[in-house]
Amino acid sequence: MNTAVKTWTRESGLTEKRDVWQALKRGFRGRCPRCGEGKLFRAFLKVDNNCSVCGLDFTPHRADDLPAYLVIVIVGHLVVPTALVIETDYSPPVWLQLAIYLPVTLILSLALLQPVKGAVVGLQWALHMHGFDDNPPEGIPPV
Repeated sequence: MNTAVKTWTRESGLTEKRDVWQALKRGFRGRCPRCGEGKLFRAFLKVDNNCSVCGLDFTPHRADDLPAYLVIVIVGHLVVPTALVIETDYSPPVWLQLAIYLPVTLILSLALLQPVKGAVVGLQWALHMHGFDDNPPEGIPPV
């Protein structure tokens, strides 16, 4: 096993520059973070193996639970203040609030889950995380 310390050099920093915001936007739209044309997903939340246009390998992505956590935070920040304002200003019956907030929460969560997962995959690609690094360090087993 190689125990040499890997130091930063000017040559190691000259790898492909990846625009984080562009990769996030492309991933959010469900497109390849590199070319922006190939599809990122082959099913609702199943990331394709590679881009059909540029051939970028998507298999090293590790989105895990982060998209779900982010969707919970986003939807919570939209629904909870709205519910509080409506409750304090109009005080509708509980059955009406449940009939409105539960479907709205479900629909928003399902609508945001795929775009947020795509953005997370795009972020991982842009930051050279996991297997998206062109020059991975020696001695680290694949995930």
